[in-house]
Amino acid sequence: MLARVLGLLAMVLPAAGAAGIRDYCPDRPGMGTPACTVDAGRASVEIGLADWTLDRHAGQRDDTLLLGDLLVRYGIGDHAELQLGWTSFGREHERDSTGLRLRESGVGDAMLAVRRNLLHPDGSGLSIALMPFVTLPVGRQPIGAGDWGAGFRLPMSYEVDDAFTLEFVPEADAAVDSDGKGRHLAYGAVAGLSAKLGPTLTTTLEYQLTRDRDPSVHESLHLGGITLAWQPRDDLQFDVGANGGLDHDAPDVELYVGLSRRF
Repeated sequence: MLARVLGLLAMVLPAAGAAGIRDYCPDRPGMGTPACTVDAGRASVEIGLADWTLDRHAGQRDDTLLLGDLLVRYGIGDHAELQLGWTSFGREHERDSTGLRLRESGVGDAMLAVRRNLLHPDGSGLSIALMPFVTLPVGRQPIGAGDWGAGFRLPMSYEVDDAFTLEFVPEADAAVDSDGKGRHLAYGAVAGLSAKLGPTLTTTLEYQLTRDRDPSVHESLHLGGITLAWQPRDDLQFDVGANGGLDHDAPDVELYVGLSRRF
């Protein structure tokens, strides 16, 4: 299915790499969000091939596997893009200290977003963008949230020099309650440092703090992450990443791999 979508996009959209096209700037990988936007009339298809998360707490172990986490970005202007995201399949496996097991699987929710860049849409120098988004409950729990949600991000980045870039992304959400009924306030930020290891290879170190005020429990989650992105061509990127919990509320570990393609 994904191969057909990529093939159709390749047929109807002009090839990347033409004169005047900006350097490719995918959303993947990492916990942060870039401030750059896709060129007008161009599309970026970004796929999380596999994403595994382990969360252990109070004698219970939860494993979550996501496959085909899709994000499509389309440039609607020199400084603006539309985004559509959807998780095509997920599975959660829970085990407690008694040996009781519970397996559930299904599709995830959809996400609609607009990113409006205010300064340097190619991500050069100081780049700032506005990004409101909504999530639509097309999936089912535990992969889907069970209700609609909304949020706002303010992606910012600064190129220190040709090798290093700083990022900072504050965010505030009307997040869905854990019981799937209603919403609550969640807020936080991601800070990171990207370094070019060569003409096609980039690594990023990140830290994320999230304050979640779910009615069932208020949590502060601290995560650290590292990513590696390889762009063998101007319009193609492969990536791997790992996140680790820095406190008892955050998931223990997350590992993922994906690819991005511009058309």
